Formats: sequence, structure tokens, C-alpha cells
Amino acid sequence: MMEILHNDPRLIVTDDEQVYMASQPADIANRFNQMSRNDVIELFTQLSIKYQVEVVSHLSERNQIALATRLPRYRLASIVSAMDSDDRADFFNRMPEDAQQQLLPALAYAEREDIRLLSSYAEGTAGSIMTSDYAFLAPDLSPMEAINTLRRIAPDAETVYHAYIVDETRKLIGTVSLRDLILAAPSQTLRQLMVTDVISVTCDTDKEKVSQIVAHYDLMAVPVTNQEQQLLGIITHDDILDVVQEEATEDMHKAANIGKLTTSLKDASAALLYKKRVVWLVLLVFGNIFSGAGIAHFEDVITSYVALVFFLPLLIDSGGNAGSQSATLMVRALATGEVELKDWSKMLGREVFVSMGLGLSMAAAVYSLGFYRGGPEIALVVGVSMIAIVMVGSLVGTMLPFVLHHLKLDPASASAPMITSIADISGVLIYFAIASSMLSL
Repeated sequence: MMEILHNDPRLIVTDDEQVYMASQPADIANRFNQMSRNDVIELFTQLSIKYQVEVVSHLSERNQIALATRLPRYRLASIVSAMDSDDRADFFNRMPEDAQQQLLPALAYAEREDIRLLSSYAEGTAGSIMTSDYAFLAPDLSPMEAINTLRRIAPDAETVYHAYIVDETRKLIGTVSLRDLILAAPSQTLRQLMVTDVISVTCDTDKEKVSQIVAHYDLMAVPVTNQEQQLLGIITHDDILDVVQEEATEDMHKAANIGKLTTSLKDASAALLYKKRVVWLVLLVFGNIFSGAGIAHFEDVITSYVALVFFLPLLIDSGGNAGSQSATLMVRALATGEVELKDWSKMLGREVFVSMGLGLSMAAAVYSLGFYRGGPEIALVVGVSMIAIVMVGSLVGTMLPFVLHHLKLDPASASAPMITSIADISGVLIYFAIASSMLSL
């Protein structure tokens, strides 16, 4: 039987009598995430309420759902009530609907309303990741009064390093740091100390845009307001790190033409992975039919110059590789804001010269091989084709993210499989068209 030694959650004994040690709630949760759901429930119920609150937010979605459906309602309500507001809302949103309906009556009114408010914001917006546990102060307080207020609310606030100044209508009018309060003269007021040029976001701002703002201005936290500039909550840097990780994972999946996974790869079923991957692969199969049609169209040229077939994989792979490089650079630049839609002509012009240089270098590398395999005529065809194919692949890889961005689609969809398929089709047509023209001379 699995158990926790000496009521210390850092010491977990498994069925085979191995002892695992973990020092932080996140490490304990990571160990739990490697166990079966029955073992997780068994060990989790042995933890004190303090550790349960700290561990639950780090558990996988699968284990959170297991806890929500199998813990007694009173115990679940105690855990949810003690959680930070943003973690509480995330945990609640992952629960099955029937578990949500059973939990709500067991919560205090304030916590119930807080969950409903934070859960009402659309997924992917600033409102969906903000916390309502923040420090706010009135503008007429003295530094000492402000410090005493922060001391009183600190246990429940997400952070007190920065406090937000609001007027009687809760409109955000400034911010003040704890450092400024400590160094301020006793006769000053927060109105005199506060910074009025506050970087903030609205509740419907895209969370990826929020992460860019936090990174650009090096913020510890960013306030979230409504359209009337009333303060609703804050987003802290640890929540932004989660957003960055999530967006990076999503972009990587899109770069491989895989739909968004709603669970971790470890917990994903074979059926889900099949569903997420099959659509694009089937579409690309039919797209590659054009490559076969191109080859069939130039059947006479291929029959007359069989040596051309040897270089076909080399050339079209080179175009796909060059295009994937260009697309990766451009997708990332658009995602981070380094490049904007208006920069497309500048990026295209530069890529012409870069891709030409790449094509010339690669053509020089394969020219001698072409000469050896088919003579000077084949070598010239291969060299010219390499330049053209690499340039076309690179330019397609550069421009496709801009086109998708203009159409309000995610540029990450300009992925390696898509670019490779386009490069394959265009590479076949370019190669045999050049071969047909030059060799007929």
C-alpha cells in the first residue's frame, strides 16, 4: 500500500517499498503525475490541507479532474476556498459540469462570485488568466498608512511589490512600488508618489499580446481593466510564463500541422492523436498528387535523360529545407512583434538576395556531381534548377506567414509540412521545365 511517511509529503513509499523524495509542491505534484489515478487519490488524501492546496494547482488536468470527481464535497470546497483566485478559477474550469454544480453551493458567496466572474471571460484573453487577489490603495494615504494597509492585506494578495492606486469609482489612476513607500517622506501622499503612466491591458486583450507587453516593459505584473479603466485584476509574471510555454507548444504543434491538444501528450489517447494528425496528412497527400502529375507531364524528357531522376529528391528537398528555414524565421518574428505586416516588402526584397546566395552556393556544391553523373548538360540543368528551386522555396516560406497574418489566420500554420509540399510541387515543375527547355536546345 502506498503511503506518506511521518506525515511528511516529501517522503512517499510506493508498493515496491521505494522511497521518493521531493522538496517543493511542484515536485510532489510531478511525482503524483507519474502515478495512476487511484494512487494519486490515495496519497493526496493523506496530505494536510495546506499541502493539498499547494499541490493541486500543479497536477495534470487528468488528476485534477479525478480529484474533482472523487473527493468528498466538503474537502473539495475547503481546498478550492484556500486556493489563489486564478488557480481556483482554472481548477474550476477543468472540472466536469456536474462537479462544478455540486461544488458551488458549498462555497462562500464571495468565492462563488469570484469564480463565476473569472470563469466568464473568453478563453485566451487577459481576463481568463488574471487574479483578483491584488493590492490596491487610496490616493490620499500617507506612506506609513499605505504600508500598514499592505501588511494587513499581504496574506491574501498575489504580490505587494507593486500596489495599484484607484479612485472612489475603482478607476486605475496610478501605481506605487513598495520600495518607493519605504523611501518616501512621511509628509507625502500616494498621489504625489504614484506613477500615473501605468502600463495596463483590458480584460479582452489576447493573452499572447499580454506576454509581449510584459516582456517588452520588464513588468513583474500588469493590471487588467475594463473599458472604463476600472481595475479588475492583475496578471503576474508566473502566469505569463505559463502563457509563453503554452503558446510555444501550440506554435510547435501548428508548425507540424497538428491541431491543438487539450491535454498533455502523455495523457492523450491514441484516438485523439490520430484525429489531430490525420486531416492535414491526408490533405497533403492529395496536394502531392500535383508532383506526380508534373512528373507524368515530362515523361518524355525523363525517358531521354534518365540521369535527371537521380537529382530529383536532392533538388526538391533543398527547396523544402530552404522554405522551412525562411518560414520558421518569419513566423517567430511575427509572433514576437519584431516584424509587422507592413514590413513584407522589405523582408521579401532581402530574401531575394539571401536565397540567391544560398542557391548559388548549393548549385556550386552539386555541379560537380551533376557533371560526373550526366555530363556538362545535366550539370548545368541541375545547377540552374537548384538556384531557381531554392529561391522559390525561400520566397514562399517568407511570404506565406504574411499572407496568413493578413487573412487573420495564425502564421504558425505556415508550417514545415505545408512549405515542403509546396516546394515539392513547384520543385518538380521548375526542374523538368528547365530540363526540357535547356536540353532541347
